[in-house]
Amino acid sequence: MRSPALGADEALDRGLAHGILRLTLGVNICLHGVQRFPILTTFAGGVIKQFEGILPAALVAPYAYALPFAEALVGLLLVIGLAQRATLAVGALLMTSLTFGIALRGAHEILAEQLGYELVYFVLLATLAWDCFSVDALLARKRRHGD
Repeated sequence: MRSPALGADEALDRGLAHGILRLTLGVNICLHGVQRFPILTTFAGGVIKQFEGILPAALVAPYAYALPFAEALVGLLLVIGLAQRATLAVGALLMTSLTFGIALRGAHEILAEQLGYELVYFVLLATLAWDCFSVDALLARKRRHGD
């Protein structure tokens, strides 16, 4: 059974909800990365220390040094709404890698927070069709109108 077409107000509400949630997650994730830039060596050293005896430093170090840049990039792309499907998938997988590390360390008190982030990524990906306030939406409108 087909559902009736959305009214303009309902479509706008869905678009606003999606856009505000995407913006909020993007700012959060971007700033997670950016705030670590000035203390990158200290941050990476701390991550390496947390995994002593669990994983070899040779595996942890590249991840620890790359993580802030990955977070900043994913967050920025979410803020502007560019390549959202891929960005949301990469962000969710990045969160999965963090969840893996946290579970491996036995820091179970943090796992619920990680699951919350995963849920937000899920909601944004599942409601991507609602998007109307992003670079992706702007580019799609231009393609439709042949601009």
